Amino acid sequence: MTAPLKSSVGRPSLDCDVLVVGSGAGGLSAAVTAAYHGLKVVVVEKADVCGGATSWSGGWAWTPGNPLARAAGVNEDREQFRTYLRHRLGKNYQEDRVEAFLEAVPHMVGFFQDKTSLQFVPGTKIKDIYGSTPGAGTGNRSVGPKPFNARKIKPELRAKMRHQLYETSFLGMGIMAGPDLTKFLSASQGNIKGIFHAGWRVGFHILDLVTHRRNMQLVNGTALTGRLLKSADDLGVEIRVSTPAKHLLTDGSGKVTGAVVSSPEGELQINASRGVVLAAGGFPNDVSRRKVLFPKTPTGREHWTLAPKETTGDGITMAQEVGARFETDVESPAAWCPVSLVPYRNGRTGTFPHIMDRAKPGSIGVRRDGRRFVNEANGYYDYVEGLLNATPEGEAVEAWQIADAAFVRKFPLGMAKPLPVPLFPYLRSGYLKKGKTLEELAAACGIDPKGLAATVAEFNGNARKGIDPDFDRGASEFNRYGGDPENTPNPSLRPLEKGPFYAVRIVPGSFGTFAGLAADSRARVLNNDGQPISGLYVAGNDQASVMGGHYPAGGINLGPALTFGYVAGRDLAGATHYEDDGTRAPEERAGNNDATVKRPSLN
Repeated sequence: MTAPLKSSVGRPSLDCDVLVVGSGAGGLSAAVTAAYHGLKVVVVEKADVCGGATSWSGGWAWTPGNPLARAAGVNEDREQFRTYLRHRLGKNYQEDRVEAFLEAVPHMVGFFQDKTSLQFVPGTKIKDIYGSTPGAGTGNRSVGPKPFNARKIKPELRAKMRHQLYETSFLGMGIMAGPDLTKFLSASQGNIKGIFHAGWRVGFHILDLVTHRRNMQLVNGTALTGRLLKSADDLGVEIRVSTPAKHLLTDGSGKVTGAVVSSPEGELQINASRGVVLAAGGFPNDVSRRKVLFPKTPTGREHWTLAPKETTGDGITMAQEVGARFETDVESPAAWCPVSLVPYRNGRTGTFPHIMDRAKPGSIGVRRDGRRFVNEANGYYDYVEGLLNATPEGEAVEAWQIADAAFVRKFPLGMAKPLPVPLFPYLRSGYLKKGKTLEELAAACGIDPKGLAATVAEFNGNARKGIDPDFDRGASEFNRYGGDPENTPNPSLRPLEKGPFYAVRIVPGSFGTFAGLAADSRARVLNNDGQPISGLYVAGNDQASVMGGHYPAGGINLGPALTFGYVAGRDLAGATHYEDDGTRAPEERAGNNDATVKRPSLN
C-alpha cells in the first residue's frame, strides 16, 4: 500500500526510516533485513522492473562457512577462507572488510533461510577456481536460490519482476546449473530420463506462456530476486519502479536524510530518518567511466556488459556529490566475462555470456593469429584478462571460440544449442561461422590459417594424452568439474578432429563493476578522509569490491552483495544480536518453507 505524501519545499514528500536505491541482491537484502527489524522501508528502482543484473545472473553466491555446508558435515575453519583470500587478493586484501564478510556470511544465509521466503540449495560440488592455492575449497562454499514458482507471488508484484535474460534461456525458460542443465544436455544425446525431464519442463513453460505470458518456473537469478521481492512485500516494504533517484538530501551536520527522486507522478522527496542504502548496480553502462578505467577501450564502447542499461553509475555520482570516495585502486575495474554478440532479425543485438561451454572438451579459444592465449576452462574472468593481455595495443580485443562437429551437437557453443535444435538460424545470421576444414573456417573468421593449423595440431597431440603443457587446462578440479566426466583421460581435453568446424566471435564483457564507493566493515560509505558519511550505506556493485577487484570464486559478486546488504540493514536497525546463530542445520531450525514472513515486535 502506497504511503500518503506530504508537501515539502514545493514538492510532495514521503517519510520512511530507510530508503534503498536499487532492487538487485544488495538492495533487496538490505530492505528485507531492515524491514524484518521493524523499520519502514521504501525501495526505488530506476527501471520499470526490479532485479537489476541479479535477475540475469546464475544466482549463485559465494558464502563460505554457510549453515547448509555445516548441515552436510562440512565444518571448515574460517582460517581456511582467510588463507585462500590472502593468497588470491594479495595487496588488495582488506582485513577489516574481509573479516566482516566472513563473520556475517553464515548468519546472512541462516537469516534468509529461517526468516524469509529466500530458501537456498547447497553448492555441494562447486569448487573454488584456483585449486592449487592454499585454502581453496572443493565444494560447499556456495549457495543458490531454490527454484521458485512465480504463482506464489501476487500478480501486481510479478509485474515488477525482470524476466530471465533471453540469451541464457531456452525460449525464455531458465535452466538451472547442476542437475537441471545436466539432464537437458543428456536429452541431446538421446537419454530417456533427460528427454522426459526436458519435455515436461518445456511443456509447462509453454503452458505458462499461454496462461501468464511469462516464464513462471523461476531459477537462477530470477528465483533469487523473486524470493527476495516476495520477502520484502511480506514485510511491508514499499517498492516503486520507474523511480530513479536524482540526488541525496543532507541536513546541517552532513548526515544523509533521504533523496529526491523522479517518479511517474513527478518529482518526489523521500525523507529517510535512519538513512539511505545505495545499491544501484555500479557503472557498467557508463561509457565515460569505462573509457577512463577499462583497459583497451579507447572510446569506452569497446565493451559489452551483461548488466541492464539503467546501470550508469547513478549511485556513485550521487554519493560523490556529498563527498564520498570513488575507489578505483583495485586489481580490475570490472568482473570480466567473455561474451558473444547475437544478431536478431528485428535489429536487436543480444549479449551471450560464455560461462559453461569453454570448459567442455572439443573446443579451444584463439586470437586472430590462430594461437591460444589462456586456459579456456578457468574462470570467465581469466579468459578476458588473458585476452586483454594477449592483444597488442591498437588491435581489436577479440577471439574465436572454435569447436568441431561432435562438440556442437553435444554442447552449446555460445548461443547455438546442441541437438535437437538446428544450427542453421545461427549460421544464417552470421553469429556462427562454419568451415569444412580448419582452413575454410580460418578464412571465414579472418584467422591466420597457418597459425590455427599449427595450434590445433599441437593441442590435439597433447589432448590425446590428457595434458595441456601450454596452459595446464584440465589440471585443476575446477577445470575437470566443468568438463565432461565421460571424456577420458581428461574431462576437459579432447582433440578437435572431424569437421565441419565452427566458431563464435568472443569480445570482452562483464557482469558488473568492481571499482566503487569506498566502504567500511559496516557497509557505511566513506568520504575522502576515510570517515563514514552519516546515514549513507552501500551494497552490491555500487560498493568497491571486498575482493579488491579479483575473482577467486564463482559468486563473489552476489555473496558480498547479499552479505553487506544484510550488514547495512542490521546497522540501520541498530540490531545487536544475530537472528540465527548460523551453525545449526536447516532441519533443526524453524524454517518457514516459503510461508509469509511476519515483522517482529520491536519490544
